Amino acid sequence: MSLVGWFFRTKFGRRTLVIGNVLILLAGTGWYFAQPAERQLEIRSLVGNYMDREKQVHLPELAWDLWQYYYGDQFVSSDFKGGDESIYGGVPDMSRLPNRVKVLHNSAYSVGYSDGLKNPVWVAYRLFDQAQLTKPGERPDGFDVDSRTFAKVRSSDYTGSGYDRGHLAPNYGIALCYGREAQEETFLMSNIIAQRHELNAGPWKDLEMKAAVNYPARFQEVWVIAGPIFGSDPKTTKGGVPIPEASYKIMIDETSGSVRVQAFLMPQEVSSNRTFESYLTSVDEIEEFTGINFFPELADSTEDTLEKHVSTSAW
Repeated sequence: MSLVGWFFRTKFGRRTLVIGNVLILLAGTGWYFAQPAERQLEIRSLVGNYMDREKQVHLPELAWDLWQYYYGDQFVSSDFKGGDESIYGGVPDMSRLPNRVKVLHNSAYSVGYSDGLKNPVWVAYRLFDQAQLTKPGERPDGFDVDSRTFAKVRSSDYTGSGYDRGHLAPNYGIALCYGREAQEETFLMSNIIAQRHELNAGPWKDLEMKAAVNYPARFQEVWVIAGPIFGSDPKTTKGGVPIPEASYKIMIDETSGSVRVQAFLMPQEVSSNRTFESYLTSVDEIEEFTGINFFPELADSTEDTLEKHVSTSAW
């Protein structure tokens, strides 16, 4: 247990936490009534999600979000509107890649798929806030070959490899926002990469769940781009599927003509005591490793500022 965790489990720590929350509420109430009517409406929506305990929003997060939205420096001005498209900032530019990549569109997410690598090189999707969280349908029994690909990778190509079949577009988040048919599409093999179990069931999954429930409740919606990073001579599964050295995830939050990003790069071998926050990086670094240019439709100045930024902490 960390020192901070121990502190808040003591009687004094719990009392300190309660007092801190009360002070935040008192300060926030006075600030709220000083705001214009339009801003008060936005604030009420955020507070409503905070009050819904299933959405797992904590009071310090609410206070920090309000500060960042109206006074912070994380956001960059942008004319680009994400809308309800699954890809934010345009289809990634893959002209530098040695292998041809085809773009596959599903009902809830899009894929840049390389038949030469027998892997997706990116997957993009958008998750949004739900008025009420509902339990998604049961997890499908197996994985399906994607007939649109030439490689036609099978689930059995991973058998005995020591690696999980890791989702890029997540089963839970897609099911929550888009329903059963979209959930089943996340079990196409064109959405799967090889991941160590400690990664797939550890920080990768924790970040997936944060993006599925907490982030939409706080930001209304969030866009995600995720994919693998390969070495120059990757190992393969027994079925001949190349194994990536690491996985990346880029998250985009847009609000009122402004946008911010946070990026994560997680190696196959992860430590059990490290959280996803410890894998923060820049989009520039991910582009350097992958050879992919993200956000090609953003203004150059906006793209440059966003991509060189490294968050000091996760949202």
